[in-house]
Amino acid sequence: MTEDDAHDDTAPGWQAIDAALAPLYAGQEPKHVGTIIKWMLGGPDPLDGISAWKRTDPVPHWHFVSYGLSELYGKDSDNAEVSGWGFELTFRLGCDEAEEDPPAWAFSLMQNLARYVFQSGNVLGDGEWMNANGPIALETETQLMALAFIKDPELPQIDTLHGSVDFIQIVGLTLDEMEAGKQWQTRGLLDALLPYMPLWTTDLSRSSLLKRSDVYDAVEAGKARDGSSMGVLFMPAISWSIRKRLLQGSVTVIRLGAGHVEELLQSLSMRLPFGRDLYLAGSDQAIAFAPGESMIVKEEGGNLHVSLNLTALEAVRATLRPVVGEYRVRGLPGIVWEVERTNIRNASGHIVRSIG
Repeated sequence: MTEDDAHDDTAPGWQAIDAALAPLYAGQEPKHVGTIIKWMLGGPDPLDGISAWKRTDPVPHWHFVSYGLSELYGKDSDNAEVSGWGFELTFRLGCDEAEEDPPAWAFSLMQNLARYVFQSGNVLGDGEWMNANGPIALETETQLMALAFIKDPELPQIDTLHGSVDFIQIVGLTLDEMEAGKQWQTRGLLDALLPYMPLWTTDLSRSSLLKRSDVYDAVEAGKARDGSSMGVLFMPAISWSIRKRLLQGSVTVIRLGAGHVEELLQSLSMRLPFGRDLYLAGSDQAIAFAPGESMIVKEEGGNLHVSLNLTALEAVRATLRPVVGEYRVRGLPGIVWEVERTNIRNASGHIVRSIG
């Protein structure tokens, strides 16, 4: 569908998005890229279209908005209160004032994110993040290799004929910024970055803003005050088993990759002392850590549940290392930690780096 096609009565969802953008861009015609073969007809792109508006304030940038994650035409879902997936993507990308056309990779990025939503069923909401596993703009030297998602600061939720729609903005982050957000909270991190990222506009040329002392201090203070809001870690290699020993009690063996040890220790430290659980989801098994007055290890519902008090947590932090080996923590006789080598592979499946 072209943008002109959307201005008839068969696309009320599209018209509602246009109406939300009209106050910002009155009289401006956006650069629009439409999809030739729709996703429902076997096409490769889930979004029916993406528009980009040129801005000069507060910094020169392109403002991209998607059409297709909400219900643009008829009502197909059963939820009358929410239109489609309940949101559309936006993206603000810094540019030169003289630039006449937005870069093609930004359109591809938004299509890829929409494809992820359609295929996985996972909704991208305010405060979430994603590791891009490489530069967010392929074949560039940018240090931005992660994405955060936040409600667009200029586009509040709208009510359409088919239900509500949020506008969720994509924000490019460096890997250390992403880690800081995981240890604290994505919104807190983005608020700390905002003075140097007007409207959270992504700038491919920038380095980590955590190098600035004021940003670093704000993030560290937030972590110490609030702890981490991230309660789930996905670690495909995490597993556990019960090892029985002759003439001795059994022990619980927890296995994890060396590449995940530091992340686990940081996350435990930012969750348990604040009275919050931490859930580790592996490919086949899961482990739930919880704060407690004493150490308790039990199997429940196919998952391993481990309660640690602050003394036990400090002992784990002092003992566990990202080096291959078997670790026994003083004061925790019921658990053996087995750290295995983590192999980092490229897109072709070849090992490019090993940790441990």
